[in-house]
Amino acid sequence: MRLRNLIYLLAGLFLVGACETMEEKGSAQGIGELKAKSIGELKAKTYGGQVTKKPQGFSITPGSGRDFVVNVGDRVFFAVDKSNLSSEARAMLEKQAAWLKRYGNVNVTIQGHCDERGTREYNLGLGERRANSAKDLLVAMGISPNRIKTISYGKERPAALGHSEASWHQNRRAVTVIAGG
Repeated sequence: MRLRNLIYLLAGLFLVGACETMEEKGSAQGIGELKAKSIGELKAKTYGGQVTKKPQGFSITPGSGRDFVVNVGDRVFFAVDKSNLSSEARAMLEKQAAWLKRYGNVNVTIQGHCDERGTREYNLGLGERRANSAKDLLVAMGISPNRIKTISYGKERPAALGHSEASWHQNRRAVTVIAGG
C-alpha cells in the first residue's frame, strides 16, 4: 500500500514538473494575457480565472457580452479605500460608453467590489461608491441612467484569491456586466 502511494506521489510530481509554467500579466482591461515559457509563445485570453482559446472559425457576436469583454474590457480598478476614477479607469469607461452608444439596446449592471480588508459593512458601502462612480461617468458621457443598474458585492466576490497587494489590486474594481450577456 505504501509503495503504491509513493508511486502516485512520484507520478504526480513528474506531471507537475513536466507542465509548462505560466505567468499572468494583468492589463487595464481586466483581462490578463498569459505568456507561456516554452517553444512558440502561446497567447490566450483569461476571464474570471479561466483560460479560453479562440478556436478556429469561432466568431464573437457583435453586441454580445463576450464582444464587450473581449473587444472593450469590462472592468476598472481603484486605489486603496478610494472610489474616485483614475485616468486609466476613465479611458476604459470612455471605450465602454462608445460601445454602449453603438449598441443602444444593451443594458448593463455595474458591480462594485473591494479587497478583503475592512469590515463587510464598510466594503459594501465602498463597493457601492465605486459602482456609482463608474455609472456617473457613463451617464456624463451620454449613456441613459435607465440602462445602468449598480450593485455592491463588497469583498464577497474576489477576482483573485490571496493576501497580497497583487490580489488586493485585482479585487478593488468595478465590473460592467452586459444584461443577459
